[in-house]
Amino acid sequence: MTTETTAPESRAAGARLAHVDALRGFALLGILIVNIGYLASAHHGTGLEDPGFASPRDNAVRWFVAVFFEAKFFLLFSFLFGYSFTLQLSSAERQGARFASRFLRRLAGLFTLGVLHAVLLFPGDILTTYAVLGLILLAARRLRPRTAVRAAVALFAVTAAAYAVLALCVHAAGGSGVDPAAAAGAEQAAEALRGGPASVVAAHLEQLPDVLVLLVLFQAPAALAAFLLGLAAGRHQALADIAHHRGTLGRLQWTGFTLGLLGGAVYAHASLEHPGGAYQILALGIDVVTAPLLAAAYAATVLRVACGRHGDRLVASLAPAGRMTLTNYLTQSLVCALLFTGYGAALVGDVSPPGVLAIALLLFTAQAVASHRWLRRYRYGPLEWLLRAWTTLTRPPLRRGEAAPR
Repeated sequence: MTTETTAPESRAAGARLAHVDALRGFALLGILIVNIGYLASAHHGTGLEDPGFASPRDNAVRWFVAVFFEAKFFLLFSFLFGYSFTLQLSSAERQGARFASRFLRRLAGLFTLGVLHAVLLFPGDILTTYAVLGLILLAARRLRPRTAVRAAVALFAVTAAAYAVLALCVHAAGGSGVDPAAAAGAEQAAEALRGGPASVVAAHLEQLPDVLVLLVLFQAPAALAAFLLGLAAGRHQALADIAHHRGTLGRLQWTGFTLGLLGGAVYAHASLEHPGGAYQILALGIDVVTAPLLAAAYAATVLRVACGRHGDRLVASLAPAGRMTLTNYLTQSLVCALLFTGYGAALVGDVSPPGVLAIALLLFTAQAVASHRWLRRYRYGPLEWLLRAWTTLTRPPLRRGEAAPR
């Protein structure tokens, strides 16, 4: 979840792309809306929702999040990770620095933060995945843009085909339905999360193997494909001049919203109404193909608005949070852990889906305001500064107006 957005060669050195920061902030909001569901309920993701929240309003919120958010926004972050990779590479070349050693230190820093995040706050961490996949991105940095795009498409297609084959095998074997022990397991996990810090950490460690399977089989291939798409886009500096790509963005909107929402509806129907069987596995394969289209449609919409007549308002609202995504991402998990686990209020399983969604929106709004105020005085977010210092082995100036050390 790298947050540097150094300008391409055609722009002034050190300038930022405000519309890209806004897109990153929008992605941060989507990530929060997805992640908070897992933090607020031990049932979430098991195929069984909390039995105490089964009203039409509760189910409507679940459908809304599943169709429009789940499995979409980590793709936006992954694309931006790949895009920022090319900007960091250009920056290192301008400074005459050795890029590989810098980037490896950055990945090591992300991995360390990710491990701490997964164990202490939220097992569904993405930073460790990015750190590992970043090694592949580093090795592929000389790929031609067209080759990178073809490799990304192949990754999506092969992953979707693997899900289709697995669905056929499960159907042929007659397997279907949710594990009968899932409900009891969710209740036990909820009780552990309501306990003290040691109990919370133990619950996270118990969840990690299942999370690892999900990351390897679903999230990692899609994230790597999005990395490669970001790499290709960065090579062409595609986000530097949005006006030049308005036609492409419009086509992405039409295609992405049409096919992407259709795939999202299939994914939500399978996950919420028919979990645990061949249909859900097939729906995951469909989502692998259609979620990137919907993510692209979201990105196209945000970029077009950000560079349009009313773009200043959108950029002012989202860009500060987008410049501090690492700090904000980890802060989101910290706040949610204090709300839902034994670290604090221990409200896991006690807040309805609409309430959880409202908390997410309030938390992001607070972060957007706090980020705006912070960046009035400082150049980077706290963790962005720390990661940058570790990456460059320097002490970058933090306060605005502070001169760089000689």
